[in-house]
Amino acid sequence: MKLGIVGLGKMGANMSKRLLERGHDVVVTDLSREVINDLVSVGAIPADNLSAMLVELDAPRVLWLMVPAGEPTEQLVQQALPLLNEVDILVDGANSNWQDSLRRAKKAAKQGVHYVDAGVSGGVWGLEAGYNLMVGGSEQAVKQIEPVLKSLAAAGGYAHVGPAGSGHFVKMIHNGIEYGLMQAYGEGFAALASFEHAELDLEQIAKLWTNGSVVRSWLLELTVNALAEDARLENIKGYVEDSGMGRWTLEYGINHAVPMPALAAALYARFASRQDESFAAKLAAALRNQFGGHHVEKKS
Repeated sequence: MKLGIVGLGKMGANMSKRLLERGHDVVVTDLSREVINDLVSVGAIPADNLSAMLVELDAPRVLWLMVPAGEPTEQLVQQALPLLNEVDILVDGANSNWQDSLRRAKKAAKQGVHYVDAGVSGGVWGLEAGYNLMVGGSEQAVKQIEPVLKSLAAAGGYAHVGPAGSGHFVKMIHNGIEYGLMQAYGEGFAALASFEHAELDLEQIAKLWTNGSVVRSWLLELTVNALAEDARLENIKGYVEDSGMGRWTLEYGINHAVPMPALAAALYARFASRQDESFAAKLAAALRNQFGGHHVEKKS
């Protein structure tokens, strides 16, 4: 099958390579000529821009966007829609807000363009191991691009989960769960690292738990890798960003009265990781001093 991929970051480039390895024709474009040339060296067809890419594609054309979510995706969708024809398919593979995907799908439908939202998980390992694809869109459009989806996916790692917007909604919840899992592992290994009676081998314990334990997971396997590189993570700063999907998941929970205490704690822990010093903690210390005369640590 022939398709165009716009955006050749770590995900877009590896997805392009995986499709090329499986016999698909892939037209690629990116702001960086260097990454375009890298894909051309393994069989991709280069395009200088979106318009040039669409000329290379056969009707009905399939255009897959792999640029950052938010304004970059919004601008590209607005640029692409006037250039697309009826029955063309526009796929958004970024971590877009599902409500934005629903809005864009409705706009695309007015001119007969099919909008597919594909939540993609698998990270840098997807090229070799395959991706997990949570796909929303019309049955007709998803069926048409199914050869591409199956080539990208790991065994059993693709599903058409519902109409437009569903793919990114399911991916949002997926990432919310991921936040909680990562926080739980982080807290557990922090406790192991603090054990005062012996310096436990954290890598050994992580590796142990990947075999038959009820807490085994791919994230735990990645924990083994991280600890093998740095046994006590001494070279890593505990500063944790968030992509926004955890926030959106929590907002959904609030708006629909779905309790999400684990996600809330994990998200707030990420916020706390970015503070050099907590104003809230300073105020709590000051109040303890005010009402009870408790000792306050002063800055030197």
